[in-house]
Amino acid sequence: MRCLRKRSAVSFLGLLVICLLFMNLYIEDGYVLKGDKQLIRETSTHQLNSERYVHTFKDLSNFSGAINVTYRYLAGTPLPRKKYLTVGLSSVKRKKGNYLLETIKSIFEQSSYEELKEIAVVVHLADFDLLWCDSMVRDITQKFAHHIIAGRLMVIHAPEEYYPILDGLKRNYNDPNDRVKFRSKQNVDYAFLLNFCANISDYYVMLEDDVRCSKNFLSAIKKVITSREGSYWVTLEFSKLGYIGKLYHSHDLPRLAHFLLMFYQEMPCDWLLIHFRSLLAQKDVMRFKPSLFQHIGYYSSYKGAENKLKDDDFEEDSFDIPDNPPAELYTNMNVFENYDASKAYSSVDEYFWSKAPAVGDYFVIVFEKPINISKIKVSTGTEDRQNDILHHGALEVGENIGWSKKGKQCATYLRLGEFQNGNFEVADVKHKVPFDIHCIRILATRTQKEWLIIRSVSIWTFQPVNQ
Repeated sequence: MRCLRKRSAVSFLGLLVICLLFMNLYIEDGYVLKGDKQLIRETSTHQLNSERYVHTFKDLSNFSGAINVTYRYLAGTPLPRKKYLTVGLSSVKRKKGNYLLETIKSIFEQSSYEELKEIAVVVHLADFDLLWCDSMVRDITQKFAHHIIAGRLMVIHAPEEYYPILDGLKRNYNDPNDRVKFRSKQNVDYAFLLNFCANISDYYVMLEDDVRCSKNFLSAIKKVITSREGSYWVTLEFSKLGYIGKLYHSHDLPRLAHFLLMFYQEMPCDWLLIHFRSLLAQKDVMRFKPSLFQHIGYYSSYKGAENKLKDDDFEEDSFDIPDNPPAELYTNMNVFENYDASKAYSSVDEYFWSKAPAVGDYFVIVFEKPINISKIKVSTGTEDRQNDILHHGALEVGENIGWSKKGKQCATYLRLGEFQNGNFEVADVKHKVPFDIHCIRILATRTQKEWLIIRSVSIWTFQPVNQ
């Protein structure tokens, strides 16, 4: 139901964004909240929300500028130097359960000493109940004093006076008034958190306050960022749930903060993030598996409702992103639509899909330079197309690169093994292959009636051979 609602909202929100962006050309700079709050309250709550945004958020023509909010430092002080990654989370009082301390503990415990040097954690206690905030600060400072002293943890609060009106808002999707208020405030909570974190580090990852982290998640994130060097991206996703594990360049945070404020009452934050990514010209979702973060909360922050969602792609201890060194990919299989060969080699959640392969059909990876490989893993088929696997196939590695009628290929190949139930995995490759590998070839050894999905080809390497 939520997905159907989301699709129905795309056209409306897109039109509203375009209208507002044109209106911004005529709006002078300056962020005003206090002075216009009374005026807004007198405005009909059923008018088009663009009027309210014009009165409330006047700095729409300068999306790169910071929002003028005076934060309270509840624990910690401004950082003396810029870090590599900020981990941000916003928390409010729950009717049932409290997972914030466990989440903070997981962030620090799952990071090595060297990783901790590159991390800053910012917690926004966003509840208007200041007694609750004070109580949480006492617990946090008692349990994580050494991280606060070391400059790794800050706790902040944006005062209620900076918030826009939260009552009498539009009831999009026929949500009850209290839910509209809850999700609208949550958008503003996140906007103020993003605004605060804009200059703390090079990158920013958003978590919720009921999350468990994978071991050495920072190293995994750095590996992915390095692999995307030179390519354009807005959002990299390390969880498929909600607003968990979403990574941004810090220089995009002011724009994202403004965006959430502009449309704070239109829809939930995770839906707005999809529109933000699309507006900045990232068409496809870039989600990496296994997931680095797991939802652990049993009770939601909204009314204490049960929320048993789990990310079944999460791996806590065995997470190891493959290296997948630069390569060209070739196949003579009949590719279906745009499910091309490169999608099987990407760490993003995509795949290669071809019509039924015949005996002798191939899928070849040609590396830019010969490499030392430690491990190879190939997975075919998907959960919803479990029969689109390579039923009979082999994996080979080759050397002596050259050109042929089949394209760029190796002259000689060594077979490492056969596919079993559509999958292939081999470790300790370096000791099984007497040469530096220039090609990997997946070969169909029998004709099959079923189509073929190659979900992922994963390569782990030693240091490349110097040429």
